[in-house]
Amino acid sequence: MKNILFFTILFISSTAFAQADTSIVKFVNPPFLSSPGGYSHSGEIDLGNSKMILISGQVALDSKGNVVGKDDFKKQAEQVFLNIKDIVENAGGTMDNIVKTGIFLVDISQVSTFRHIRNKFINIKSPPTSTLVQVSKLFRDDLLLEIEATAIIPKK
Repeated sequence: MKNILFFTILFISSTAFAQADTSIVKFVNPPFLSSPGGYSHSGEIDLGNSKMILISGQVALDSKGNVVGKDDFKKQAEQVFLNIKDIVENAGGTMDNIVKTGIFLVDISQVSTFRHIRNKFINIKSPPTSTLVQVSKLFRDDLLLEIEATAIIPKK
């Protein structure tokens, strides 16, 4: 009897937290970015008076899936931020709407260069929250960084 009660409570608890209405989330793959394989570039969540945009990790790929800036950290960082900017603008926002970034660098000695490029794209007077980590490798050897982001865009 205890096991049945436990599993009943577990089932009720898990279904209470399950997303029942999938219409509040819209997955988006803008045509100006390379086609992702098995994931979406962003998810848009309706928050009522605003919307949250969850942006998958962006790398230095152009719309055809070619690496921009092979072996050039600066060019790759610029392309990554351009991809993020395009996603946010496609959702009706600006880079000022970015509230969180997660940065993954293959070479932590590039932090200064990274910050220089980043500061051209974000609001440096009120920067987003951020996590930066060095990783040993990304999914392709020719990629030097990956950035994921979250934006909150007020509805107009």
